[in-house]
Amino acid sequence: MSSSNFLRGTLLLTVASFLSKFLGMIVVIPLTNMVGETGMSLYQIAYTPYTIMLSVATVGVPMAVSKYVAKYNAIDDYYTSMKMLRVGTLLMFITGFIAFLIMFFGAELFAKWTLGADGSKNITIDDATSAIKMVSFALIIIPGMSIMRGFFQGNNSMGPTSVSQVIEQIARVVFLICSVFMVLFIFDKEIPTAINFATFSAFIGAIAAWVVLIIYWKKRKPVLDKAVEQQQQINDIPIKEMFKELFRYSGPFVLVGIAIPLYQQIDQFTFYHAMEKIGKGDIADTAFSAFASQGHKLVIIPVTIATGMSLALIPEISKAYNTNQMDKLKGQINQALQIIMFFVLPAVAGLAILADPIYGSLFGMDQLDITGSLFAWYTPLAITFGLFTITSSILQGIERQNFTLISLSAGLLTKILLTSLFIQIFMAKGAIIATMLSTTIAVLLNLWQIKRSIDINYRKFYKLSFLMLIFTTVMIIVIMIIKFILGLFLDYQTVRSHTIIVMILGVSIGGGVYLYLGYASTLFERITGRRIAIIDRLLGR
Repeated sequence: MSSSNFLRGTLLLTVASFLSKFLGMIVVIPLTNMVGETGMSLYQIAYTPYTIMLSVATVGVPMAVSKYVAKYNAIDDYYTSMKMLRVGTLLMFITGFIAFLIMFFGAELFAKWTLGADGSKNITIDDATSAIKMVSFALIIIPGMSIMRGFFQGNNSMGPTSVSQVIEQIARVVFLICSVFMVLFIFDKEIPTAINFATFSAFIGAIAAWVVLIIYWKKRKPVLDKAVEQQQQINDIPIKEMFKELFRYSGPFVLVGIAIPLYQQIDQFTFYHAMEKIGKGDIADTAFSAFASQGHKLVIIPVTIATGMSLALIPEISKAYNTNQMDKLKGQINQALQIIMFFVLPAVAGLAILADPIYGSLFGMDQLDITGSLFAWYTPLAITFGLFTITSSILQGIERQNFTLISLSAGLLTKILLTSLFIQIFMAKGAIIATMLSTTIAVLLNLWQIKRSIDINYRKFYKLSFLMLIFTTVMIIVIMIIKFILGLFLDYQTVRSHTIIVMILGVSIGGGVYLYLGYASTLFERITGRRIAIIDRLLGR
């Protein structure tokens, strides 16, 4: 695959991931305004264990299939690739159903681990149990769907994954908003009932995604069948050997997929108990929701840049490594890291500086002194989450996937040891500080292992990152000036309409300044190897 094709595939997945995460963030706005902070806490209590169970159910197989298919396609063994799709899909339906049973019948136990035997001040054990049961149904079908996505990606076809991701999220969002609105305002039911429907929307979205993938499969299958027919030699690898190789790849993939939810789950199991110990149990729901639910939805959007990059990166990195194209491999790794920083660094800075206006505009002004502050503290995690995702993907591509277990374990151990202690010292933001330290340790270990394995030089990445930091500083100054000027005649600390104005102007002008500096200085061109034709025409160049 050429560099332009690599970037095109990366861009396609990144845009799809962005749209998917953006829709996921957008839906949180009306949902928060309908069910409040307590309802959002209940929603997050159900979703975090679901995400972990989904990763356990798939055991990293979908992304491992992507790598497996890319490997065998590279040696023109299309028969093995197609066979892997069949046996892998069956395996995922079995593991998905087992995961559903565990989560459905273990829902009450998950709820008690989070809230204690008696529940929290505003959330009962029965409410949490019911919400967890409703989201568990998605586990039956999503793992099998993920295999199909991995197969298409291994064939360097990013369209099916991209389109199905967006359609899945659209269907989920439409069902969620409509059902919650009807439950609360037409049938006049309680918030926990509305949250049950909100969590069940994951199942509805998965069905819509399956329909899209089946349509793509019917169109592509004749071409794939022809490739198998033209294969000169059929190498019928035993299923046992196929699974043995697949699971050798898959272990670290599940660690990458499960990493962020694991950090969140540690918070979920410790936060309420630690806040009770320091006498802050009355604000635990609000605080937890601010960073673990609403705040995380905003922060994770820049991280989708890393997610999209890693999905497109794995087959190409694997191919370059297996064919010993080391210069190409090192160039792609540096390119990936540079693109991550180019987008995530200014996003983090902008979110932090505009934390109060952004959070207040989107989710309401109530207790903004708590929610806005916690959101600002949480924003830097976009950098470490994104870098962990991409560096872990790189390690998988260069056959060092087992090291991901070491780096993640080091991070999680640090998180487990520090979270409760830090909450008692720094209150609610202590959970965030513990996650910062933990994820930073994991990222540094990954970078060290990559350098040790292929002797890569990060000098260009450091130099360009420093330039990005300069541009980000300029952007911060511009945003602070905007806030100061608008603050002279707008009360954006208490009036929501004024807050929206500050958010829109701050984001648009600040972001515009950074992108212009990146374009005018040719920084973007140096990272991607190309100019942006649309901007050239707008500027008359």
